[in-house]
Amino acid sequence: MDDAVLIANISQQTFYETFAADNTQEDMEMFLTQQFTKGKLMLEVGRPDLTFLLAYAGKEIAGYVKLREGAAPQGLSTTNVLEIARLYAMKGMIGKGVGKLLMQASLSLAQERKKEAVWLGVWEKNQRAIDFYHRWGFQKFGETDFLLGTDLQRDWLMEKRL
Repeated sequence: MDDAVLIANISQQTFYETFAADNTQEDMEMFLTQQFTKGKLMLEVGRPDLTFLLAYAGKEIAGYVKLREGAAPQGLSTTNVLEIARLYAMKGMIGKGVGKLLMQASLSLAQERKKEAVWLGVWEKNQRAIDFYHRWGFQKFGETDFLLGTDLQRDWLMEKRL
């Protein structure tokens, strides 16, 4: 239960820190209170298709990744995949190797589970994240819609073959 509360709290905090400056306060509040609630996030912990990895700097939480097994979107080169559903570093930890550590752990886990590819979705306006994924060998294979409050946004779908 403690892990569920921690993951829910850092999920909301990192999402807000990452996207608040580029979205309206109304859309952020609607998303966090209706679509991305603490209760919904807590229910994710313990689901058999989800794996959460937490990164720490000493005793301080530095970031996390949410990995999902299951259906793959159309356009992927294989269906034997692992999705990086979320990968976030706490604001004060950005640029300190947390993303690299979480990505390495995600790719290692995918290889242990004998996956052929890893995929993810990233907001088309989040250039820092897109550049990070390109450095890891991810390539765009499609696009999808993402609703943030009332704002319909476009996410790129990216894949890395293993």
